[in-house]
Amino acid sequence: MTKLFWNVLKVSPVVLAATFLTANSTLAAETNEQVTTVAQLSQESNNIGQVTSVSQFSDVQPTDWAFQALQSLVERYGCIAGYPNGTFRGNRALTRYEFAAGLNACLDRVNELIATASADLASKEDLATLQRLQEEFSAELATLRGRVDALEARTSELEANQFSTTTKLRGEAIFSLSDAFGDRAALGSRSSINDPNRNNSNRLRGGDLNSNTTFSDRVRLNLESSFTGSDKLQVRLNAGNITPNSTVTGTNQTRLGFDGNTDNSISVDKVNYAFNLGPARVKVDATGAELYENINVFNPDFASSARGALSRYGRFSPIYRQGSGGAGLTLDFNPNGPFSLSAAYLAPRGNEPADRNGIFDGSSTIFGQLAFKPNKALNLGLSYAYTYQNSASGINLFGSTGSDLVNRPFASGAATSANNYGFQASFQPSSKLTVGGWAGYSVATSESGASKGKNADVFYWAATLGLKDFGAEGNVLGLIFGQPPKVTGSEYRVAGVEQKDKDESYHLEALYKVKVSDNILVTPGLLVIFNPEHNDNNDTIYVGTLRTTFTF
Repeated sequence: MTKLFWNVLKVSPVVLAATFLTANSTLAAETNEQVTTVAQLSQESNNIGQVTSVSQFSDVQPTDWAFQALQSLVERYGCIAGYPNGTFRGNRALTRYEFAAGLNACLDRVNELIATASADLASKEDLATLQRLQEEFSAELATLRGRVDALEARTSELEANQFSTTTKLRGEAIFSLSDAFGDRAALGSRSSINDPNRNNSNRLRGGDLNSNTTFSDRVRLNLESSFTGSDKLQVRLNAGNITPNSTVTGTNQTRLGFDGNTDNSISVDKVNYAFNLGPARVKVDATGAELYENINVFNPDFASSARGALSRYGRFSPIYRQGSGGAGLTLDFNPNGPFSLSAAYLAPRGNEPADRNGIFDGSSTIFGQLAFKPNKALNLGLSYAYTYQNSASGINLFGSTGSDLVNRPFASGAATSANNYGFQASFQPSSKLTVGGWAGYSVATSESGASKGKNADVFYWAATLGLKDFGAEGNVLGLIFGQPPKVTGSEYRVAGVEQKDKDESYHLEALYKVKVSDNILVTPGLLVIFNPEHNDNNDTIYVGTLRTTFTF
């Protein structure tokens, strides 16, 4: 029977090779997880080396189910190859190159056996045995042939009907149930500064907080295309009807991190292209540039608007909100190394050709960040941003976080520049615990109007805690506490009154992310703002939210 086997191989090696190579090609298309380039496959095949004993394989044990088969092929026929490091890698899929190399080794061995044979290669008994085997396994052979045909048909159908050979669609939908509570809405910090009764019991207070429970949504569709395998073109469609609750609470400090109302009209809000250039990752934004989307913000559990903190301030340091919304260029050097450097230039109204707009004449942000990651547990960052804003794009220094005064610290319409300094940290002592936080200091300067040349100092901080697998695998319990941006001192005065925040607001947020499945996340949470607008005369405001996020 052995002689007959080798004779069959000698007669039809081409048919045998074609059958296995075709089947392997179809299976490779199904898995799409193996090495995919010719250079890589060639390297795989070049690394294969012949062995003479199964004991040479360090990863093959006598208890393995295929041990005897390998032992027979190696020691009886000598046509099994392994890798130079002494492994067989029996649990991974076979590539076409590897099969060709192994088949060639066996055919060489067959030729040797045939050349040295001194007796007939086949007897009548061998032929009868072969016929019986063929009849006995005819059903299995037909089934295998049918499966291969089905896989080929399915592959052809997928190729004919696929959305694109270069583009993937990623979707995200948020359902939000939310309400704000409290006795009275906050009185803006700007109004309270000039209150003549500020130190008396009759000082001004906001009106009643009349808020209704809302149910709203936000949907985003991302089209992500790659043309070289290492680049990415992103086009994002956005629609939503989540009205910021600051319209009823009187303060941006209560805003949600995913709010925004377009009346569910669809718009293209982000277009960018990223690619590698030497050691750097380059990202060019045509619109929708955001520092917090382009670089590390050191808050892995809470940075996402859909899967992170519920509040706007709780997602990351306000320094990453500088210059958002328009065109930009971001470079990230050595992003995966222990030291990385990021640099960016953003122009919120870079598409506008009118005076005081455009890339260089309008509002802009120059940003730089040095990150230090000595190990997997610790991640530190030092950031700097120089920001210039004029009335053409509106003055909003900290992206609607903090008090009303801190976002517009000078006279109405005065162009404003700011030097912003930030420190961020994230520490993960175990796979289930992450602590982090940030602190920031800014010096804002009025560049026009009656307040020109005046400075204002701003300070803010926050600390975060994330407990993973809390209650169940995949769930995360989160706590965030801090002080939103506050004007701590100012050279600008109105009627002799220094324009600064006199008290301290505190931000407290608790949330629980419940992983229903890989594609559904439910996050209930409560946001509490003490002394809203840095005014201790304002009542505490509470915001309860239930966010459900679907990803597909």
